Amino acid sequence: MRNPALQERRNRQILADLVRTYIETGEPVSSRAISKRYDETLSTATIRNVMADLEDGGFLYQPHTSAGRVPTASAYRFFAQEIASQATLTIGDRDWIQHEMGGAKTAAEITERAGHVLAEVSNGLGIIVSPPLGRTVLEHARMWLLPDGRVVVVLISPGGNTRDKIVRPNRPFSQSELDATADFLNSHYSGWTLEAIRADLLQKLATDREQYEGIIGSALTLCDPAMLGEGQTSQVHVEGTAQIVGTAEFTNQAQLRELLAAIEEKHRLVTVLNACIETPEPVHVQIGVKEISPAGENLAIISAPYTRNDFVQGSLGVLGPTRMHYERAMTAVAYVAQLFSEALSKI
Repeated sequence: MRNPALQERRNRQILADLVRTYIETGEPVSSRAISKRYDETLSTATIRNVMADLEDGGFLYQPHTSAGRVPTASAYRFFAQEIASQATLTIGDRDWIQHEMGGAKTAAEITERAGHVLAEVSNGLGIIVSPPLGRTVLEHARMWLLPDGRVVVVLISPGGNTRDKIVRPNRPFSQSELDATADFLNSHYSGWTLEAIRADLLQKLATDREQYEGIIGSALTLCDPAMLGEGQTSQVHVEGTAQIVGTAEFTNQAQLRELLAAIEEKHRLVTVLNACIETPEPVHVQIGVKEISPAGENLAIISAPYTRNDFVQGSLGVLGPTRMHYERAMTAVAYVAQLFSEALSKI
């Protein structure tokens, strides 16, 4: 149910104008500043009354009696969901992003360039989270038996990225069994994610256990993300830490230290960014990110999932001050995710 303060279209427009003005200036916004944005005649008294209603509704606050109003987290949330979500990418940003990301040949180059673009548009952090192991696309698998019975499993992804792990299976394997299992995976599942491979193997096993039990049982054992160390090898690429340090929101040095420590840990960034994959929106916006640190209440995160060969792989986004140019940041995140997905699928 819509907040009563936003029932009237005029109130919603004034709130949007106030948020946009504050983002541009960083100063409390007066009724006179809002009245200048209107072509139609709207008295400052009327605008003051609307601003008072919006303040009562939790969308604005007044730093002190004689000051104008400042948006709250609820106001930013309204702006992101109802105003910025309707924005379209400018031609200038589209050309600039294409130029910045063009020519990258490897996954590492694509990731670095995407992180730089995201940091620039948000005046904050650009973050790319690598896929969980289960979402890793398999191009080729290799397996070797060690003298003590452990097995080296090497998974090679498109572009030559490798993830390897030494595992101790729950039963002994011979090298010939490992070769047969790797050949089976390479012949039938190149281009699939581990999650999709396991789902298909389980379905085959349920349909015809007698035919598939041997080779599929081996493949299920040796390609189990849990046994391969799921969650322990997440990779996070972060650009733009210096820009966060320079924002006006973090003049408090204790809060800044907390935030930088949280960024350095990175696993908190993974948790927050990957949450966007579970949401229905193509671009997810979270105002206030206390999961990262208490100082995160002054931050916003804008994120989107990216794919590789139509499989969701991971997520990317921006972490910046709540006083962010949401229209630009949201459209840029969506476009970078599109280009990032296309580039990954080509290597």
